[in-house]
Amino acid sequence: MENLLNDCVSDKNLAEKGLPTVQFISNQLNVSPNYLSDMLRSITGQTTQQHIHNKLIDKAKELLTTTNLSVSEIAYQLGFEYPQSFNKLFKKKTDVSPLEFRQLFN
Repeated sequence: MENLLNDCVSDKNLAEKGLPTVQFISNQLNVSPNYLSDMLRSITGQTTQQHIHNKLIDKAKELLTTTNLSVSEIAYQLGFEYPQSFNKLFKKKTDVSPLEFRQLFN
């Protein structure tokens, strides 16, 4: 699953494909979405959706600190349809906005 998620968030076509979903991940692993979430929760304490979000935030942090891409460009590159959705998720997970996070490193 980790390899699959890493491939998903590193995919240059993620903008066209959209965000990876629990259904997509479970299909790729040939298990049901409920089984995947139950197994992941027993191992990590997180649901599959939370794990996907954390992986996206990790990739966003990397892009915010290593590129000059705008926050909107990063949001679209990660498969978000709307930058506002990305901003909201990022702030929920990190307690700072993407711009505030970037400023911490500049």
